[in-house]
Amino acid sequence: MRKLRIRVVGGSLAGVFAGILLQRSGHDVTIYERSAHGLGGRGAGLVPQQDLFNLLRMIGAEDAEEVGVVARERIYFGRDGRVLQTTRAPQKQISWDYLYNTVLSHFDSEAFMLDREVVRVEDGEQSAEIIFGDGTTETADLVIGADGVGSVVRATLNQTDHGNQFAGYVAWRGLIPETQLPNGASILLDRFAFYVTSGVHILGYLVPGSGGEIDVGRRRYNWVWYRPTEQDELQRTLTDERGHSSQYSLRRGGLSMERRDALRRDAHEILPPQFALAVEAEPTPSIQGIFDYEAPRMIGRSVALVGDAAFVARPHTAMGVSKAAADVMALVACLAGERQIQAALERYEAARIGVGREIVDYGRRLGATAL
Repeated sequence: MRKLRIRVVGGSLAGVFAGILLQRSGHDVTIYERSAHGLGGRGAGLVPQQDLFNLLRMIGAEDAEEVGVVARERIYFGRDGRVLQTTRAPQKQISWDYLYNTVLSHFDSEAFMLDREVVRVEDGEQSAEIIFGDGTTETADLVIGADGVGSVVRATLNQTDHGNQFAGYVAWRGLIPETQLPNGASILLDRFAFYVTSGVHILGYLVPGSGGEIDVGRRRYNWVWYRPTEQDELQRTLTDERGHSSQYSLRRGGLSMERRDALRRDAHEILPPQFALAVEAEPTPSIQGIFDYEAPRMIGRSVALVGDAAFVARPHTAMGVSKAAADVMALVACLAGERQIQAALERYEAARIGVGREIVDYGRRLGATAL
């Protein structure tokens, strides 16, 4: 493949993965991120999969996979706080923000543009045009949509089917220094803990500190509480104390004290006491809406989708970041193996569209048993 002018829309992990590998292949690459301040510090914890490990080794960032906390076993609570089941299943959890900052350090910072909102992409025969929020435009040989669950690029390829489907529940999330976890919840440390019953699903585990710290006392405890929410309640649920509403999430610090206190009361009424204490210890919980999306098309003539821009799978799969890594590796390999962009994109879609559908379906099946 000749050297291409490639523009990536979205500066989260999928976009940075693509930027690094394509830049190293000799292409002219720029990443456009709509956030004015960057994405570091926005994530919590994640469970890595093999595709992520493979990509980290490709870019020389394999040290990031070693910075993790191992949960030595899985435990399942009863409502009264008794441990009903213990399973020997060692598993490593890593920090999203440490991973992101490490990966981003491998990309040319001068080609990473913050505060550049893309509002539309036009797919052409020989090139694609990017239209920015300030009215300016840019042309590229290839535009990669890596703009996540709220992707605007996917509408370029799927004009009548680009909206996410709400799954009927949200994830309330907490991330606190382990030293803030009360003594009554100390059993949660060094374990992957669950409480699952009809209409209730909460889990929690340790992750490294924001700077990759893994020493005892410097780690963080990450909990996720899935709660049913009606479609007509979603907008109110994702509205902050100033009245600003988001389609997909409510940021940390956006919850009113009244709603935070109500969450704590609910926790003590519904959850095992250990998890209730963990919820109570979080001063600024966030909320993530749970959605499904399957792109009918992943490619156009000069546009391709990767990661959540193409397929949104529920977090129960623990495959979001690894799915993005696999998409990017496949796209880069297809571009390297073909002389024409269209042939490369067709190979890419053939390789990945079935996998994406399977992962989304897997997430739906897990979600059906989760609540």
